[in-house]
Amino acid sequence: MAGAGPVAPTGERATLRLRDGGPEEPPRYAPEWLQLREAADAVARAQDLLDPLRIRLANLPGRPGGLVVHDLGCGTGSMGRWLAPRLDGAQHWVLHDRDPYLLHFAAVASPRSAADGSGITVETRRGDISRITPDALSGASLVTASALLDVLTREEVETLADACVGAGCPALLTLSVAGRVELTPADPLDAELAEAFNDHQRRTGLLGPDAVTVACEAFSERGATVRLHPSAWRLGPEEAALTGQWLRGWVGAAVEERPELRGPAERYLDARLAALAAGTLRATVHHTDLLALPRPTGGTP
Repeated sequence: MAGAGPVAPTGERATLRLRDGGPEEPPRYAPEWLQLREAADAVARAQDLLDPLRIRLANLPGRPGGLVVHDLGCGTGSMGRWLAPRLDGAQHWVLHDRDPYLLHFAAVASPRSAADGSGITVETRRGDISRITPDALSGASLVTASALLDVLTREEVETLADACVGAGCPALLTLSVAGRVELTPADPLDAELAEAFNDHQRRTGLLGPDAVTVACEAFSERGATVRLHPSAWRLGPEEAALTGQWLRGWVGAAVEERPELRGPAERYLDARLAALAAGTLRATVHHTDLLALPRPTGGTP
């Protein structure tokens, strides 16, 4: 379990492997989970961060071929499908992931035209995104990622900030877990499960719900202007399939962290799933979007 979704069952292909860690590194997300959450992600992402981003991109020096956008941990490519049609001008997207199957899927499913009808091209790069360097971002107009920061360590977030600031490249990093969940109707076990889930996210040095705070500090300390905006999922009866999968994963991670919760958590989950089936359960799962605007290389404000 990582981020906001369940890990892949045995034998299911992993979506995102951040590090060159070999087969012992656990999978982060399953492809089916990313496809299930794509519509909710699209609704949740912070539209208010796009105007300052567009202004920065419009002031970049003209480049042959237009904008160059690096999508880190692209998974199924949902970030590109959301963002590319909201930006004007020709775009070249560089999709990064460790899974060649997912890279192929993301490339094939990428949009082909920008907001103004300009063309979009795509290339894929398979590799370890946890050690990205300014050289790897040479010529980039923008770095973007979705649901990534919370599965990084502090060192990896600082490496990402170094790379973006070193390249003078803005970063739009969306849908990082905020560590807060609100369920209606409320239950006395909600808070304890949320605390256990958050502790689970911090295992092995990963940042989990602390990721946005660490990233904000890292970019700010390197001279970037940082803007934050909430990007919560607001789940009701129309999102029952997503809510059910999220709920099972959320409770499962909490029990893995605190096995003593197993009995109460099983009863809790049964009751919550029954309420979901009856159409009476609603959930708000809080995330945060971050836009970092480093000084462009060359010292231009």
